[in-house]
Amino acid sequence: MDYRDYITIDPNKRGGKPCVRGLRITVYEVLDYLASDMTEEEILADFPDLTREDLKACIAFAADRERRLATVPPAA
Repeated sequence: MDYRDYITIDPNKRGGKPCVRGLRITVYEVLDYLASDMTEEEILADFPDLTREDLKACIAFAADRERRLATVPPAA
């Protein structure tokens, strides 16, 4: 899966935050729901516009963003 097929960034929508397929649902919100112990089924029931692939794309986006963070060299 290529998360770039699912995650969009539009400066005119939600302040330019990464959103799912141009919807007004941000990646942050989806990750926050997952972190708060909501199940995939609960999220999909609350947000019928979302799909399981959208949820996976949010996780993949976050993983890629984490990979790209600069690391701090260890203290000497």
